[in-house]
Amino acid sequence: MTLLTVWVDDAPGEPTLRTEEPAEIAAVLKEHGVRYEQWPLRDLPDDSTNEEILAAYQDRIDAVSKQEGYVMVDVVQMRPSDDPSWPSQVQAARAKFLNEHTHDDDEDRFFASGSGVFYLHVGGKVHAVFCEDGDLLSVPGGTTHWFDMGTNPQYKSVRFFHDDDGWVGNFTGSTISQNFPTYDELAATR
Repeated sequence: MTLLTVWVDDAPGEPTLRTEEPAEIAAVLKEHGVRYEQWPLRDLPDDSTNEEILAAYQDRIDAVSKQEGYVMVDVVQMRPSDDPSWPSQVQAARAKFLNEHTHDDDEDRFFASGSGVFYLHVGGKVHAVFCEDGDLLSVPGGTTHWFDMGTNPQYKSVRFFHDDDGWVGNFTGSTISQNFPTYDELAATR
């Protein structure tokens, strides 16, 4: 189940809101132009290919693409590996997206399986959206945020784009992300 935790941006010790209620999550995020939806899950094998994931959700993907004008859709799969370089690959990927940034394009992600946390820094607050299976989160372009997939990431995510440069991060240089609980810390509270 999705978890939304909100803190005042200079007071990371005490949340002002913590909820797993989908309607409340959607209402709070909508105040900042962020769309949150839960899609019914489709049966997919654990080793499903990107093509199988896209085919399983094609009707939903087509609807979002048409509504938002997306022209590119892909799938990212992160899962533990026996490859000895896996830990360093994860650390490098996490380090990049753990820094506060914006994108010129919207950042729409659907979690077909697994989880990740989007931290939205808006309105003087930090909103940590712990997304899980079936969650679609649409973060408007220009929204200051960061993303944490955890130290042992495991997810399958459909991504939507208007163009191939829209996903490039514009980093703010802020260290605010270091002050808030990580994916692993939030996951441990569930």
